[in-house]
Amino acid sequence: MIVTKRNGSEQELDRTKIERRISRQAQGLQVDSELLCHRVIDGVYRGVKTTEVDDLISECAANSVTKHPDYSILAARILVSRLHKETSHSIVATAERLYNYHHHRSGRHAPKIARETLLTIRRHEKQLMEAIDYSRDYEYSYFGYRTLERSYLLRVDGKIAERPQQLLMRVAVGIHGEDIDSAVETYELMSKKYFTHASPTLFNAGTPLPQMSSCFLVAMKEDSIDGIFDTLKTCASISKSAGGIGIHVHNIRARGAYIAGTNGNSSGLVPMLKVYNDAARYVDQGGNKRPGAFAIYLEPWHADVFDFLDMRKNHGKEESRGRDLFYALWVPDLFMKRVEHNEQWTLFSPDEAPGLSDVYGDEFEALYLKYEKENRGIRTVKAQKLWYAILESQSETGTPFMLYKDSCNRKTNQKNLGTIKSSNLCAEIVQYSDPNEVAVCNLASLALPTYVKWDDTEKKMYYDFQGLHKVAKVVTRNLNRIIDINAYPVPEAERSNLRHRPIAIGVQGLADVFLRLRLPYESEEAQKLNSQIFETIYHGALEASIELAAVDGPYESFEGSPASKGQLQFDLWSHEPSKLWHWEYIKSGIARYGLRNSLLVAPMPTASTSQILGFNECFEPYTSNIYTRRVLSGEFQVVNQYLMKDLHKLGLWNDKMKNRIIADGGSIQSIPGIPKEIKDLYKTVWEMSQRTIINMAAARGPFIDQSQSLNIYIRDATVGKLTSMHFHGWKKGLKTGMYYLRTQAASAPIQFTVDQALLKEYEQELEQLDGTIDTEILQEYKYVPIESVPQETGKDEFQDTVRLLKERKKFHQLSHDDNNNGSTSPRLKRGPSGPGADGVVKKRARRLSSSDYDIFGSGTLKSCSINPADGCEMCSG
Repeated sequence: MIVTKRNGSEQELDRTKIERRISRQAQGLQVDSELLCHRVIDGVYRGVKTTEVDDLISECAANSVTKHPDYSILAARILVSRLHKETSHSIVATAERLYNYHHHRSGRHAPKIARETLLTIRRHEKQLMEAIDYSRDYEYSYFGYRTLERSYLLRVDGKIAERPQQLLMRVAVGIHGEDIDSAVETYELMSKKYFTHASPTLFNAGTPLPQMSSCFLVAMKEDSIDGIFDTLKTCASISKSAGGIGIHVHNIRARGAYIAGTNGNSSGLVPMLKVYNDAARYVDQGGNKRPGAFAIYLEPWHADVFDFLDMRKNHGKEESRGRDLFYALWVPDLFMKRVEHNEQWTLFSPDEAPGLSDVYGDEFEALYLKYEKENRGIRTVKAQKLWYAILESQSETGTPFMLYKDSCNRKTNQKNLGTIKSSNLCAEIVQYSDPNEVAVCNLASLALPTYVKWDDTEKKMYYDFQGLHKVAKVVTRNLNRIIDINAYPVPEAERSNLRHRPIAIGVQGLADVFLRLRLPYESEEAQKLNSQIFETIYHGALEASIELAAVDGPYESFEGSPASKGQLQFDLWSHEPSKLWHWEYIKSGIARYGLRNSLLVAPMPTASTSQILGFNECFEPYTSNIYTRRVLSGEFQVVNQYLMKDLHKLGLWNDKMKNRIIADGGSIQSIPGIPKEIKDLYKTVWEMSQRTIINMAAARGPFIDQSQSLNIYIRDATVGKLTSMHFHGWKKGLKTGMYYLRTQAASAPIQFTVDQALLKEYEQELEQLDGTIDTEILQEYKYVPIESVPQETGKDEFQDTVRLLKERKKFHQLSHDDNNNGSTSPRLKRGPSGPGADGVVKKRARRLSSSDYDIFGSGTLKSCSINPADGCEMCSG
């Protein structure tokens, strides 16, 4: 067999080279190198390039992932090894290649990284090269590496030009500039998988256009042609720069409303949203990196709400559909009360009933009742009729998202700014926006499984709260730094972000934490740890924000906020924190220095970044123990690595077991022979009580000062089940009652790809094992909970960190000076709204009969038809 080498010459295929390549990369892994080599040889064809042989080895290994998780690591190692041959070891050489790029057709200089990034890397080459550790590139899984390869690693003429570690160093230097100690600290923590920045930061940090923010909340400027299209232009500018958008449209008049300027009647929300839908399709996020994504928020008193609920449905008139938008309801408590008591609900047009979106709580109720008495409504319906329409839309499309307006406004540190009118694309960012301010948020997620530690001497496992606390502080400083160096797509976004300085710290891999500690997701220990983790993150973020305020002063709009009055998020929930951390110390620090950031914590979906690091999304349970992953080279089956390792140790893992799990739709609950302890540990989300999922969300809520992207999973969804779920979340005080609704049919189709006769035969074998398998072999380490963390809470601790931050600040000033001298970065010019520019931005200050709908009934709703059904890929954290 003839193969073509990299230099174009041909030679006979050397089997020993393939064997050597596989065995070299398979060191320390549980893989069958010989069998893999046979499969690769069988796939080789005449004239294949040696670089394609690497792809073949990698794909053959990835196809064997169901035998052992180590095959995924081997598949990635092969690709990383090839990348290392094709790219430079020198970070300076890589930076110069990226900066000196000229477009292949126009010949124009089109640098991939910013000039200041190149200069910083050159100046500090020795320190950066000492810090960078290329061996960590080999720790990614196959799917993690493929994700990096597809969207994150910078390319020159279509070929990847940077290594994963160089990407992380570029991000660290892009954020910290001349503050090399902070850059190295950031690199180390990201490289060791303690946390990751969000996708826009990974895409754009250190580049000529460093737009690193993920989320933007846009207010409809006004109910006019100019206002509507000015807002659309703002959205297009943001989407072009890789931002996901939430827009509230409560102030757009309803269909049929009078237009004084033309003496005509309004066509309402639907035609306008069709225009926004087409804009979202056209203006993608950052040049085809991700499709454009707009979430539209509406309050349920709006007269067009029924048309709004139909817009994502798969049937109906095309001119009334906008399936590329995402829809969300901003629900006041009054609506929920009227649904609960089966009362009437009046629908208004905002031009005839102004101000309803500007108030919340008692003020909203008073104004709403006033307008009802004045007979300003367009029509009146049974509240349960509208509720039924909401549930019908959710069961068919997974949307609208449900966010509770009053909870979002009562329990926010931005309540001094005005009424918050919407969330973002992924329903976890809750910030104030108005026509003059586009709310912005910079995201990062803590990789929670990395903080599970083992004590070999005492044979115990524990959760490293001190480590989590420390990294939460680093992430807070990083995100705060991004606020100052970000390239904002519109001036309204810069104005808002510099005034209020919100950030969003999220998580990934909570389910992995529970599996590593051998805690069933629904167990009391898991529920307690869930709360402790978020208490730790909130405490660490607040501590870092206090220290930043001691150096740079509190954020501009701090005065009048709940925090300025000694109220933290858990106080707004009337919740008493645990004894894990000292909270009076934090409150005294805020009283003395203030806070640098108005908001801090918001667990986001993390769809892409969790795939890079190899953990489960955000705080979600596993949806299946076996599933299909799609990459450019094809589809691959993936098994829950923890389950596979456990079954390997118990002698139960083989192809027949894999096929049995596939036949059961990824569940192990009905498989005989598997011990109950294992079944409890590896329940999928479909087998858990959603009441428990909601309770866990409510338990961490007092330590989340924004909100959380809470998906709900219901098998065999009925109207009664959905109603009970929504009302439980509302009464628990959640801000986001539901992000997506995921539904599943009560009975799964027969898996024809699996031999049913062989399965029955295997089941009989397993039945003989029932009660005979000893799980002691899995209990090598025992989890030991921690009740409190040793802390020094004296004055000096703040002062030591403050001194260090002041030292580092001079490097940030150096970076700023560099940016102003010869920089080619097309950043927005800083207006007078920069940090500390107090006072520059002024404070702002007919009835129809309807049949009853049984919202507690057991009638089955249609199954969810969202595509793709495995999570929101628009925001990704």
